[in-house]
Amino acid sequence: MATATEQWVLVEMVQALYEAPAYHLILEGILILWIIRLLFSKTYKLQERSDLTVKEKEELIEEWQPEPLVPPVPKDHPALNYNIVSGPPSHKIVVNGKECINFASFNFLGLLDNPRVKVIVEPLFLLRPVGPRDVHLDLEDRLAKFMKTEEAIIYSYGFATIASAIPAYSKRGDIVFVDRAACFAIQKGLQASRSDIKLFKHNDMADLERLLKEQEIEDQKNPRKARVTRRFIVVEGLYMNTGTICPLPELVKLKYKYKARIFLEESLSFGVLGEHGRGVTEHYGINIDDIDLISANMENALASIGGFCCGRSFVIDHQRLSGQGYCFSASLPPLLAAAAIEALNIMEENPGIFAVLKEKCRQIHKALQGISGLKVVGESFSPAFHLQLEESTGSREQDVRLLQEIVDQCMNKNIALTQARYLEKEEKCLPPPSIRVVVTVEQTEEELERAASTIKEVAQVVLL
Repeated sequence: MATATEQWVLVEMVQALYEAPAYHLILEGILILWIIRLLFSKTYKLQERSDLTVKEKEELIEEWQPEPLVPPVPKDHPALNYNIVSGPPSHKIVVNGKECINFASFNFLGLLDNPRVKVIVEPLFLLRPVGPRDVHLDLEDRLAKFMKTEEAIIYSYGFATIASAIPAYSKRGDIVFVDRAACFAIQKGLQASRSDIKLFKHNDMADLERLLKEQEIEDQKNPRKARVTRRFIVVEGLYMNTGTICPLPELVKLKYKYKARIFLEESLSFGVLGEHGRGVTEHYGINIDDIDLISANMENALASIGGFCCGRSFVIDHQRLSGQGYCFSASLPPLLAAAAIEALNIMEENPGIFAVLKEKCRQIHKALQGISGLKVVGESFSPAFHLQLEESTGSREQDVRLLQEIVDQCMNKNIALTQARYLEKEEKCLPPPSIRVVVTVEQTEEELERAASTIKEVAQVVLL
């Protein structure tokens, strides 16, 4: 029986060969020959050995030059010519052994060296940043109450706050309308979201509305897709790269008109603008519920590190599982969370501090007007603004050298300034070179006048 079955199978195979098309048989034949070749061919070839004498080996070793591990760096590269700061970057700062008035650190309210903050953090110095502790939850609760929102969430790294918040909500296929002057953290968040990005001119609401209208027309062509596509408007309260304020009332009108969501980055404006330091919403008198998400870092006004987002509970809770910077990092060090709480206490107990800061900003802003060759860029009430060349030399490198010469000579005269630094190859819209001037409440009127006169004097010498 078995023999008959085998004969029947053999007959079927022969019949199949006769009925198969010729190209099929040729292809199978080639594959069989290729397999046979692979089975019997050597996997490697023995190289012919050539013995070298000791002298020839030494000559080859002497001729060999190793390739550099990194490309050659010029001697004037900033990385090789850095300043050494000793001690805390508070009101007075020691740079290269010389005490200077600090106009370079984002310590707007002067809380970095505050005695009350130091007393609070000392008992927590040895606690490790593992997971959320009571102090972290207390800080989130205090931030939510201070900002008058339902809930807040804190991050351990300020840059990662908005960079994590954006991709937590905006995904592939969604549309984000963003200002061209947006800071680098926002740009990284947009990149991580993989959304469709539409840039509008800096603070140009007409250009933004044009883009919104164009998108509205596109949505009418495909209403099914439009129903599942989310639209976001991402702006800064005070722009890091320009020192200008966003026109929030117009943005809110456009939000409701075109059914978009607003994300507001307030790292510069939190603890600065408004009667109580609550930022741009308080400055304009806008209901904070009109803003879908507010984010800010705690490194500028709160004498701490990290950042926070605040808003409605269902918006914030989503970040606890979707915010990459929250899920995949250790929590904020407990002593710095306690420092931020104490900073909030000081802000609430001394609301007049914000008016003092605003007045000092106006004073130096006015004193720096009319510098030959330099222009002031930024609002008169912004504690961080820029000095740019009135006319570029035509070379960015040359512009940077001129501004750095001004910074260095001001440093020699005990005024600490710094240039605004950018990752030139990474920036979406690279800002022009500039000197960033930072104002704090600790600087006296005499120091502000001295700084302004020093900058004017140095600029006149360097730019003539």
